[in-house]
Amino acid sequence: MTTSGVVRVRFVLSYDGKDFAGWATQPDQRTVQGCVEGALTRLLGSSEPARLVVAGRTDAGVHARAQVAHCDIAAQAWERLDEKNSGRSASVLTRKLNSLLPDDIAIHHTDIAPPGFDARFSAQARHYRYRVHDRIYARDPLVRGHVMFHDRPLDVDTLNDASARLLGLRDFAAFCKPRHGATTIRTLMDFTWTRDTHTGILDAHVVADAFCHSMVRSLVGAVLAVGDGRRDLAWLTEVLSQNSRSSEVRVAPAHGLVLEVVDYPVDDQLSARASATRAKRTLN
Repeated sequence: MTTSGVVRVRFVLSYDGKDFAGWATQPDQRTVQGCVEGALTRLLGSSEPARLVVAGRTDAGVHARAQVAHCDIAAQAWERLDEKNSGRSASVLTRKLNSLLPDDIAIHHTDIAPPGFDARFSAQARHYRYRVHDRIYARDPLVRGHVMFHDRPLDVDTLNDASARLLGLRDFAAFCKPRHGATTIRTLMDFTWTRDTHTGILDAHVVADAFCHSMVRSLVGAVLAVGDGRRDLAWLTEVLSQNSRSSEVRVAPAHGLVLEVVDYPVDDQLSARASATRAKRTLN
């Protein structure tokens, strides 16, 4: 997408969140955004630092398999890059960025974004996966960086019953770290659990139109408390009814969480989706 002298470039990337203080740039902290913006600024040779907009700002320690971001690049800088690389700027940029980035970040795809695309506001849904192992005797130390080890046995049917209670358009204030002026109303589209019959690992698939700060890990933490028998469904329903952050909900550790994929509408609906997302959510 080219408008007002800039070219909007779309990136799909993955990263292991273990050694990052999250996605968003922070002073004196190693972040995914900081690393990618630094490499991109260097490649473009611009006096202005590159600025990325991302589909979902993951917390410290959270991983991503197909994160989506965009960057508005000055048209002149893009044209210079295109001339230098015989019109293959997107593919060359992917290769060169990967050569500059650390091993725990990978750029998988780069292209010029279609008209109306916004990595954050055009997104229809974010898919997350959370992995849990509750069988002490069968734990695999090789997956400890991406799987939460849980000390109590979990029942899959109970986990799914609890998760189903949370689906729909709701105010998830009880499960979110508050941010001034930000709404906590979200539509939770899917929250289901399956167990791998070979490894015994439990996978939670969590999908919503958007998530507020720490929401996925709070939802997982609450449902795990029901799944291992420490809490019941009535407790979960009562927590959901609260209009502020609940101190009774334990936030699950970050390392078990992966942003798997982000859904977008077809190209001619991107702009309309972005406008709808920017509108304030209500429960009506």
